Amino acid sequence: MAVVGHLGDVVFQVSEDVLETLSDFEWSGTARYAVHQRHGGNALTEFLGVEPDKIRFSMMLVRELGVDIVTELVKLWNMERSGEAVGMSIGDKGYGKYRWNLVKHDIKYTHHDAAGNPIVAEVAVELQEYLRS
Repeated sequence: MAVVGHLGDVVFQVSEDVLETLSDFEWSGTARYAVHQRHGGNALTEFLGVEPDKIRFSMMLVRELGVDIVTELVKLWNMERSGEAVGMSIGDKGYGKYRWNLVKHDIKYTHHDAAGNPIVAEVAVELQEYLRS
């Protein structure tokens, strides 16, 4: 088994039995500035700091590729609902200065079996950087 990375307890992996990876990875950051208006002159900008970084990515969960879809979705749901800050790495790179909070998820079941259980799910998550104080 080759572990590609992880987000807390959610492991991105590739093996003969399991394929669970991510796609459409986006990492963004924003700087904060104040603009001070001055009478009769140019406005003055002041750097105030940075907002927490954000990461967005998608996952395709497929039962036939060895993924227990509901178990993985419950892990994500619990992570979001508990406010737990978790580490994230992909390859040999850890992302962020400390940890991440899962702040949003979108799940789309695209296929079901005859009993109504999901066999393919498209999942999109949004993370926000969690820094130590």
